[in-house]
Amino acid sequence: EQTADFAERITSFANRLIVAVKEDIVPPTINHEEGDDDENIDYNLNFTFNKAQERTVRAALSNAFGFGGHNATVIVKKYEE
Repeated sequence: EQTADFAERITSFANRLIVAVKEDIVPPTINHEEGDDDENIDYNLNFTFNKAQERTVRAALSNAFGFGGHNATVIVKKYEE
């Protein structure tokens, strides 16, 4: 049962990445409404606070780290001819 649940979660991650790459949508960073006042952060970077943004997406990565060593990384890249 744990293996089936793990496989279902990986499929869910992969589906989200496929949609992001296919539709050129960057998912939001949740629970982060605005930039911090940290001098070590480059605020010229493209942060995505609480709202998805349309941008060119050529590849997407998702990491999942679980208790007991159940870790996975899924990478999806747009196919270009």
